[in-house]
Amino acid sequence: AATSTSPTPATGISAALGTPNEDRIHGRFSAGAEAYYGTLNKSGGVSFGGRFATLPTYRGIPLTATLTLNPLMGNFSATYAVKAGEDLALCSRFEFNAYSYESELVLGCELWRRSFRLPVRPGRSMAAKLAWRLDDEAVALQEPGGGAAQGSQGAPMGVGSAKVGAERGEVTGVFKGRLDEKGRVGVVWEGRVKDLLVCVGSTLDLRRRDQPFRSLGVELQYSS
Repeated sequence: AATSTSPTPATGISAALGTPNEDRIHGRFSAGAEAYYGTLNKSGGVSFGGRFATLPTYRGIPLTATLTLNPLMGNFSATYAVKAGEDLALCSRFEFNAYSYESELVLGCELWRRSFRLPVRPGRSMAAKLAWRLDDEAVALQEPGGGAAQGSQGAPMGVGSAKVGAERGEVTGVFKGRLDEKGRVGVVWEGRVKDLLVCVGSTLDLRRRDQPFRSLGVELQYSS
């Protein structure tokens, strides 16, 4: 009996182990510093900051993180924001003072509202009408291996999202909200009503059950 051995292809090994750059986050890191001095109170200060943000070519969830440090005043601030959906963004901010041991945690969100627009489907061609089928089905049959299914599965995430985003309507309003650890809530709605830009906001204190509303504001702008 004869036995034969064949070496494993290099492509099979790389497919089994996986490409190490698939889960790598592509982003840009920025750092800066500032120094200042006040002539009236004769005091100065220095602060350092850093920022990391993903690039538009990154196929994962977009995120942004910042860090600010003031060693003389003892202030430390960190923020983190992520785009959780097509029209939803979540963020958080944490501040801490090393001298007074005071801290603050704030959570926020943004929700965009878009106008509803139905996709416009062109009429069928004469060849599709004679064949009793749609133009999309005719194109899918002509492509080898089912071009419609292959394009939807093999296309990159950025291409598919860009195509879907082109069919969606424009942004007509945005809702912003924030909540801190002391139970204070702030809400703002900004939108367009014909030629007017409307902004309505309010702050609430959940700890005061008798008077929860602290402030209310309305802003109107005319845009021609």
